[in-house]
Amino acid sequence: MDLGLGERTVLITGASGGIGRALARVFAEEGAAVVLHGHGNFADLEAWTADQPWADRALAVRADVTDPASVDAMFDAAVERFGRVDVCVANAGVWPPEDECLHEAPVERVRRTVEVDLLGALWTARSFMARLTPHPDGEGGCLLFTGSTAARFGEAGHADYAASKAGLVGLMRSLKNEIVTLDPYARVCVVEPGWTVTEMTERAVAEPAQAACVVRTMPVRQLGRAVDVARVMAALASPVIGRHVSGQVVTVAGGMEGRVLWDAVDGEEVLSRLHP
Repeated sequence: MDLGLGERTVLITGASGGIGRALARVFAEEGAAVVLHGHGNFADLEAWTADQPWADRALAVRADVTDPASVDAMFDAAVERFGRVDVCVANAGVWPPEDECLHEAPVERVRRTVEVDLLGALWTARSFMARLTPHPDGEGGCLLFTGSTAARFGEAGHADYAASKAGLVGLMRSLKNEIVTLDPYARVCVVEPGWTVTEMTERAVAEPAQAACVVRTMPVRQLGRAVDVARVMAALASPVIGRHVSGQVVTVAGGMEGRVLWDAVDGEEVLSRLHP
């Protein structure tokens, strides 16, 4: 099915990470022009982008999502290159790997997580909306946030992360009503991945026993892949599939529940399903 993204420009923050690069591939393969944001790993992102078959309709931009002026400059560069931005995926985020209870976590860690995961997404949305105009074909733009099941179930040792991702839901529910004053058919949603294997999380599920523990709360006993998340986001951004979907939290987590469903899981099998 043609998702109707061929005439769209898509800006993706955090494009140097696992989900971000999957998003870049999926949207570009649908024919969209892509603006790919990076920060700490920008040189790698820039080189990777230049090596893609769709490099002629891609722009890699460096920005600090915690700095509103830097985010504004990123969007200005995107508009200068492609004329407009129709879809924005606020995907940049951090997940501190150490388990630390809130009362023990360093103030610097908590502040950094909130500044990147919540305020970074807010500044990204702000810049996107400031430049949003209705598309000439009459179909609306789309703003997507990468959330987390930590917002729904909590995550002990990562209260800073869970709180930041939960904040995106309130932000989305506010902006879905604001964005239509700029573009009457624009939409806003949160996509909520569960355990998804990326560079940021692979250490937490690298061993079969760890993988088995993670999927015990999922009826579908497999770990998520970055491309699984990216394809759902492309469907939501699509003016063909997602044109009447707004204000929703879409969970991509194998049916995860906040309780144990399986007494025993074969961790080797779980890991084997990452590479079908």
